[in-house]
Amino acid sequence: MSGPFSYSSSDVAAATGSVRERIVAAGGTLDRVTVVAVTKGLPLAAARAAARAGELDLGENYAGELLAKASGLAASAGVRWHLLGGIQRRSVARIARYVTLYQSVDRIEEGETIAKHAAGAAVLVEVDTTNIAGRGGVSLDEAPRLAERLSRLGLDVKGLMTIGPPDDPDGSRRAFSSVRGLVDRLGLPIASMGMSDDFEIAVEEGSTMVRVGRAIFGPRPARRPLSQ
Repeated sequence: MSGPFSYSSSDVAAATGSVRERIVAAGGTLDRVTVVAVTKGLPLAAARAAARAGELDLGENYAGELLAKASGLAASAGVRWHLLGGIQRRSVARIARYVTLYQSVDRIEEGETIAKHAAGAAVLVEVDTTNIAGRGGVSLDEAPRLAERLSRLGLDVKGLMTIGPPDDPDGSRRAFSSVRGLVDRLGLPIASMGMSDDFEIAVEEGSTMVRVGRAIFGPRPARRPLSQ
């Protein structure tokens, strides 16, 4: 890339191509593993470059950033926004028209709010496999019950999402394996597992969706400008 705030569609296409090559090398197939390009903390230019490069699955952690970028990309047809971070119930009404997949539902109250503003919305249940304080997610044992309750609200439960433990490849492998096993037992299509540091392990363990930011866009800037 030519600089910390300069993004081009050719940069994004090349970087995502490299990510896809690594997915294939890890045993994945490109028709089964979706790459979500995470634009969290990056300027609108990064999301615009991704859309121009044909990378239409974009991920954001914060409702405000998602709303600003989705509004800025209104002319870009086909962008699918993934809400990755904790769900702020007061923000759902503002972003519901843009979100394709809510990836981090871990409370029934969140599901109720989503169902109110986006009937039939697609969601993933977030599973915590690390027991790290402050992380979202329900336990593996609790996930089936939450999935059932969300379905009863009329939401389209597509699968499970998890975040592996930091700097622990073996721990990530165990976490991904356990979540994939539960996805299979529940008969769901999506196992959203793996980020820039561990997506190859996730693919080896059966991930169908990886969430990649730094491996595509490089390090995030210290501040989060939304213009450009």
